[in-house]
Amino acid sequence: MNGADVDTGGGVGGTGVAVIADDHDRGGSPGRGPGRGRHGAGGRGRLMAGLRRRLVKRRIRIRRTRGRRLRRALVVLLALLANLVGAAVVAYHLTKIPEPHPETAMQSTVFVDDHGDYLGRRGPVDRQEIPLSQVPRHVQEAVIAAENRSFRTDTGVSPRAIARAAWATVSGGDRQGGSTITQQYVKNALLSPEQTLSRKAREALISIKLDRTRSKDEILQGYLNTVYFGRGAAGIQSAARNYFGVDAKDLTVSQGAALASVINIPSYYEKAGSDPKVTAKLVDRWEWVLDAMAHSGAITSAQRAGARFPAFRFYPPGDTDGQRQYLIDAAASEAADRLGITEDQLARGGYTVRTTFDLTAQDATAELAADGTEKKTGEKTGEKTAAEEKAADAKAGGKKRAEVKTSGDVRVHTAVVALVPGDGAVRVLYGGADYASQPFNDARDGAVEAGTALQPFSGMKLLAPLTDLTRTAAPTPLRLASAYATAAAHGVYATPYTVAKITRAGRTLYEAHPRTRTAMTRADAGMVAKLLYGRLDAAPATRTGAAGLRTLWQTTYDEHLTLTVALFAEHPAKGKKPALPAPLPYTAGSRSLSVSEGVWSKIVGTAEGHDPAAEPNPGLPTGQTKPILATR
Repeated sequence: MNGADVDTGGGVGGTGVAVIADDHDRGGSPGRGPGRGRHGAGGRGRLMAGLRRRLVKRRIRIRRTRGRRLRRALVVLLALLANLVGAAVVAYHLTKIPEPHPETAMQSTVFVDDHGDYLGRRGPVDRQEIPLSQVPRHVQEAVIAAENRSFRTDTGVSPRAIARAAWATVSGGDRQGGSTITQQYVKNALLSPEQTLSRKAREALISIKLDRTRSKDEILQGYLNTVYFGRGAAGIQSAARNYFGVDAKDLTVSQGAALASVINIPSYYEKAGSDPKVTAKLVDRWEWVLDAMAHSGAITSAQRAGARFPAFRFYPPGDTDGQRQYLIDAAASEAADRLGITEDQLARGGYTVRTTFDLTAQDATAELAADGTEKKTGEKTGEKTAAEEKAADAKAGGKKRAEVKTSGDVRVHTAVVALVPGDGAVRVLYGGADYASQPFNDARDGAVEAGTALQPFSGMKLLAPLTDLTRTAAPTPLRLASAYATAAAHGVYATPYTVAKITRAGRTLYEAHPRTRTAMTRADAGMVAKLLYGRLDAAPATRTGAAGLRTLWQTTYDEHLTLTVALFAEHPAKGKKPALPAPLPYTAGSRSLSVSEGVWSKIVGTAEGHDPAAEPNPGLPTGQTKPILATR
């Protein structure tokens, strides 16, 4: 049957075979019969089989060459890594640790009074460098706990800290510091604050090099002296004063932890103490720092349990002018002269100037002087009776100022000087009510008519520097006080001074010693004392003098203190019209007496059982003592 089909279709057997072969070769092209489709499917199968064979061969080839290709890739990777490492090594060796930029090198000079209480500062930046030895260990550990707990062991950079900071940023958690203390120091003190990849790379290289070439203590010292704490304070010393009114060496565990907590966001946390919300947030961070310190063993469990959040000084601070700038002006001028530098160099030099002033007495003087301020002549400021005013006027010199009648505004100036006889240390230098409205210091530079205040020195042979005193119609209150102090010291003149000691970074650069010389004979000094004591018949001696009704002087002294109060009045300048002298109001006598008695009692100790003779003064003659300062 099949053969007949073949024969019929082809006629000749050979031809039929040829046709079948031809059909097979065509593979079931379109237009052919059903038989042609079956042959097409077979061709596709064979094609797929061929593809599979090729894939198998490729897999075999890949398996055979896998090792060779992996080796090639590894070589390329190692070459790339070697190039990167080589570039990093070259960059490391070419990187130099830069000097601190000028803004970081600047410091301010701090002034303190005779007791060490903060008086004020001068300088472009509120910063003072101190050695690490003056920063308590618990303060150092608080900063490390707050900013970089791996500081003592890391290499200057911390990948873990960077990753943690990145995660906090992505997840929206609390801000985390991605930089180590070393990196922060490099960024703050040695580089610009720009946020670029090249600067960050340089920061990392310098940090690593700094860590390898400097000790951890050196890096921590640099960091603590430059990091910003808010409130305008750069460095731990200024921060301690601005937040707590103490030196860094006196910071408690609680205070140190609080300052360490502030570093995270200083511009926000600086308001702690005055803003309840800020304070509450800082308390949380403060506790976190203390917990870390306790966990690391930096503080004991008892210290942790006993810690209480410290009280911050009020912020923002009040006016910094007022009285203290008069004192700083005088001390700054003298300190610069003693060091042989300019006042600008002094302000930028990071010095600590210990003055001779007694801030408690100075503040009391300002209050007493302000209580008697008159804005118009004849305007009564107290509640004294007429009899009391008359008695005070008589005690102050007997001038009938109540009879003076003038018109217009009158400004009364009060100048007060208190200094130590035979030593020259100035305790009080009140030169005006407010430095902001009157920078001129009446006590140090004002020329006030002396009149009868110079009478006790008439006819004496005065030696330098008092030679021309009696020929000076209008001496400064400081000079007249020095003359009476000379009489109190039995003729020994002591040059007035306001600077007791100057230090820098814990090193003493200058220390004052009394500069004395004989300016009048002991007999003449005794005559002055006899005149003054004889008038009152009691110690201390008091001399009241005046130049008509224009000025009023009152000086009180004993061996321990000389106190001079000078009053004068003027019609204030208006427009182009200059200030003109004016008669003193009738309350001047009581005002002078009130200031004199109040300041005297404030400075001279009155504690029971206190013996002035028990305190020797090398600047005074044998048996003489310096004033006993009131307990503060």
